Amino acid sequence: MNAHRAAVRSMTHGPAALLATFALLMLAWSLPARAIDESDLLPVDQAFVLSAKAIDQGRIQISWNIAKGYYLYRERMSAQSADATFQSTPLQLPEGIHKHDQFFGDVQIYHDRVTATLAGIAASAVQAVDVTVKYQGCADAGVCYPPQKRTLHVALPAQIPGVTPATTDANAPAAPPHSALAALTGRADGKLTGTDGLPLPPDKAFGFEAIVDTPNSLLLRFTPAKGYYLYRDKTSFAVASPASDVQPGQPQWPPAQQRHDAHFGDVAVYTDLVEVPLPLIRTGTASEHITLNVVLQGCQTDGICYPPMRRSVALDLPAGGVASPQAIVTATASGATSISLIAALLLALGGGLILNLMPCVLPVLSLKVLSLVEAHESRARARRHALWYTAGVLLSFAALGMLVIGLRAAGQADRWGFWLQEPGIVAALAYLMFAIGLSLSGLFQIGAGVVGVGQKLTEKSGPSGDFFTGVLAVVVAAPCTAPFMGTAVAYALACPPATAIAVFLALGLGLALPFLAIAFVPALASRLPKPGAWMETLKQVFAFPMYLTAAWLVSVVAAQRGSTGVLYLLAGAVLLAFGLWWWERGRYSRHRSVRPLAWLVLLAALLPLNVIHRLPPVARQAPESGAVAYSASRLAELRAQHRVVFVDMTADWCVSCKANEAAVLSRAAFHEAMTAADAVYMVGDYTSVDPAITAFLDAHHAVGVPLYVVYPRSGGEGEQLPNLLTQGIVRDALARAATQ
Repeated sequence: MNAHRAAVRSMTHGPAALLATFALLMLAWSLPARAIDESDLLPVDQAFVLSAKAIDQGRIQISWNIAKGYYLYRERMSAQSADATFQSTPLQLPEGIHKHDQFFGDVQIYHDRVTATLAGIAASAVQAVDVTVKYQGCADAGVCYPPQKRTLHVALPAQIPGVTPATTDANAPAAPPHSALAALTGRADGKLTGTDGLPLPPDKAFGFEAIVDTPNSLLLRFTPAKGYYLYRDKTSFAVASPASDVQPGQPQWPPAQQRHDAHFGDVAVYTDLVEVPLPLIRTGTASEHITLNVVLQGCQTDGICYPPMRRSVALDLPAGGVASPQAIVTATASGATSISLIAALLLALGGGLILNLMPCVLPVLSLKVLSLVEAHESRARARRHALWYTAGVLLSFAALGMLVIGLRAAGQADRWGFWLQEPGIVAALAYLMFAIGLSLSGLFQIGAGVVGVGQKLTEKSGPSGDFFTGVLAVVVAAPCTAPFMGTAVAYALACPPATAIAVFLALGLGLALPFLAIAFVPALASRLPKPGAWMETLKQVFAFPMYLTAAWLVSVVAAQRGSTGVLYLLAGAVLLAFGLWWWERGRYSRHRSVRPLAWLVLLAALLPLNVIHRLPPVARQAPESGAVAYSASRLAELRAQHRVVFVDMTADWCVSCKANEAAVLSRAAFHEAMTAADAVYMVGDYTSVDPAITAFLDAHHAVGVPLYVVYPRSGGEGEQLPNLLTQGIVRDALARAATQ
């Protein structure tokens, strides 16, 4: 048991001691809670009976009678005079038993009894002195006491016959406690402050109850016994349900008492009964039997600290609303609305600006580059291009914001990029990118009257082309979540609709800002190259990013609907190319039937989209070697085992996710950091709709993927990482989780 102590220790000096404390806490939290009764643990002052007596005017003998099955650390023992009338030197301790401790390294310990000497110089006529003694020890049975501090009042006789400083044996048997009462209570004298009563069993020290309050919320009640306190931030919740469609929201803790704790520093605690509403995030409407699992931790005032305790309560939820929008908004608002509206607007503006650099948007922006170069000689034309493009972006973001807000109000937990979970929409976007590429390659040209992005890009571009280029930029921006963007969108979803739309418009303004700047700032516009014949070559070069984007979207369909879906998509793409080619030939044909037949081919190309939509989803592939698939129950199980867990919520259509995987998560340095932290890599695939992952995103106030959360070994709240990762960010987060 010595190698598995449920210790809650605190050191008093230096950063090395603090790290050692955290190491002890980690191991303490890895053990299951067990009952503590009189046969398990003695009060600290009975386990280590402290006494002191003066040998002469210059030396005080301090002794500990150590109960069987207990021991003291030599390095944790010290004493000094509390009076200026007795100037003492460091405590003189005998040699202990040497051992290598996994927490403190090479240490010495004492069993049975130890006597030390505190030497000093007493002022004349001093008859007594107060001595402050510090020590720390453990029980072999598996519990360590926090550091102890006692003040002893010791009389200083004028002379002790027959004893001189030169011949005194520091290891002589200690005198018994000063009185029979001290022997019974374990106190060295009547002035000591210790723990009089034996620790209560965990279920008596910390009562817990849970009841169903509404179909979408629970009411929890914690009842610490008198003389005990409960840590607020060492409490966590998990819900186990057969369908895994219920997740805990953000607990609504009432105000707590602030306490400076010897183990964790400044903490929030409860010493009396406390009731905590717990919202539930549900993805099913039917009544259900669930199990609420709670991990909690607390201490006895001036006594022992208990290892993390686990409680489970079976509950029957009545039929309720899907996803509990109120719980989601409450949880989101608790974190997101802590910023001001101005801050949210600035974050949205910055996030939209950074979207221009994301790989999902770059192919579409090539269309605007061409139009701005083309308009180089006319400032008015450049402004019109930029304004129509901005109008398309702003209206699209406003429409998207209203759609997401409306779906949430209807109880649907949809979020940024959710439309790419629908394979029919992904296939349609692949068609669109492929068609734009064909247009840029010169296979066909469509005038500005068609709603499209495929308008003629050299001489006949117009307002509709610019407008729908802005629309397309917003649509393809869905796979990307730029820095700052997540906080802004989360703020919007927790605010009234009018405020939310303002945030979405700020996001769109950021996306359009570079083109507005070029169009309205002559110094920037003057840096654009002069239009010329080279633009035709550049236009054809820009076709290839479109083809690559289409190929990537085909891979997303493969992940959603398998090889059958890809077959239908490619067949439809061939029909699309054939129809467009035929349409272009009809411009020069005398036969009136050419254009109608081309329309029929183009309509036939749409049929595979419907087939792809109706295909059954493919079985989800297992994560890469060394990773486990996300499930709420598996995560709860790993956290109950006090494992560090790195949760990666990703999707095949998420370009930011793939960039992070290539740059960080697939590298050897990441796996080395995981091994060093003894962490579990858990992957959630959000390529297709998954209610369990939706609930997880809601619980962490995330507006989409990627989402990275690192859960510490202690069982506390997970740390949410930025959308864009670096090796340093991940390594440091794993190191913190392993030592918390």
